[in-house]
Amino acid sequence: MKRWGQTMSGDSILNHPKGAGVFPKVDLIEPDGHGYLLAAAMVDRRLPFTFFRESVNKQHLLLKLKQRIDALCGLAGVRAATLYKAVLIPPGRGRFLKRRPTAHIARYDVAALVEVESPAAAKSVNATPEWNALQSDMRAVSKDVYVVAASNVKRIGPVDRTRDGIFLFNYFFADRLDQNLAVWEYTAGWFEYETDLHNSTVLLPELGERNDYTIINHCRWDSLWDILPALLLKPSFRSYVLAHFEANNTAAIPILYRLA
Repeated sequence: MKRWGQTMSGDSILNHPKGAGVFPKVDLIEPDGHGYLLAAAMVDRRLPFTFFRESVNKQHLLLKLKQRIDALCGLAGVRAATLYKAVLIPPGRGRFLKRRPTAHIARYDVAALVEVESPAAAKSVNATPEWNALQSDMRAVSKDVYVVAASNVKRIGPVDRTRDGIFLFNYFFADRLDQNLAVWEYTAGWFEYETDLHNSTVLLPELGERNDYTIINHCRWDSLWDILPALLLKPSFRSYVLAHFEANNTAAIPILYRLA
């Protein structure tokens, strides 16, 4: 299996904060070459770090979106279409985002991800009535909708979306894409080591798409207990992960989901 971590690291532009400690850099395999369409919406606004309860509007929306997802799964070139609902939005935005007041903070409690055979095939799906109808359903009841076409730029392993679990969409905001990708490799190494993470698909928005976020990381754990204790109880999460983000003008805006 080909490892990409050593040849695409971008170490020369990475700032390592003093006293952050040392963790192994993440092991990577070749990107999958697929195209992706992501639509995410803020339907019910809740306080951070609270479990989501669904409003009637959101319940009705999810029922409609499930039908849209079924229709998308039947389109040529579509490998998978998946619907998510948020269970947890961790608090805190960090000092970097405070210095970038125009940054778009992700608060999306509903998300739909379509995986397509190739970025070229994703363009065709992007123009279909089925994908447009899903977006229209979201916009009818949502305060904020984010839609983007993307491709896989880095990968730990494939994300299993055939069974429920805890799914992360981590919306990154950074001054530089190359620095964002480089710091992700090191901080993903912490998650690989501390939470036994062995899957992740990093999505890079296509040229001409909305530039709210430099990259979006998508991965899965079996349960909240696989990830929450490490975030809450391990001091190295702050001293290593968050410190690396801060030192490299990068902010992560994570949201945890389950299958809807």
